[in-house]
Amino acid sequence: MIPRVGGVDVGGLVLVSNRRKDRSLEWTPPGGVIDRGESIRAGLAREVLEETGLVVTEWADLSYSVIVEAPQLGWRLRVEAWEAADVLGDVVLADPDGIVEEVRQVALPDAITLLANSPQWVHVPVGDWLHGTAHPTGTFHFRVLGSDRRTSTVERLA
Repeated sequence: MIPRVGGVDVGGLVLVSNRRKDRSLEWTPPGGVIDRGESIRAGLAREVLEETGLVVTEWADLSYSVIVEAPQLGWRLRVEAWEAADVLGDVVLADPDGIVEEVRQVALPDAITLLANSPQWVHVPVGDWLHGTAHPTGTFHFRVLGSDRRTSTVERLA
């Protein structure tokens, strides 16, 4: 999540601005769906490349994981957030899906501001990780209550 070049922390966090189906924008760390047969780290490296133009050549540790259940919306999400140990290239907009509208490498205080409008299951874990106060188990668990994204509420289970 923090870009490193040649093993050196270059400061900040790379975030992408995603255009949602309702036309709203959400800032999140880069990521996406892992393809069938793809390892999590290989899929994440592919998603980072597609969304930012950066090539992750080595991963550090798993920073945290997130589980989101939305029974009334009919979906369940499982996220693993990994920190990059080595990154090559320059930050560029490169999303083939046309969802990402902007890529920024931001200072940590600015990351908190940009993430404030993202879903709770995005901004809470990232914020805790940035502040060094991650959940003791390393896993965050949320439930979405409701059947409409705009009016649903989110409760944190763990």
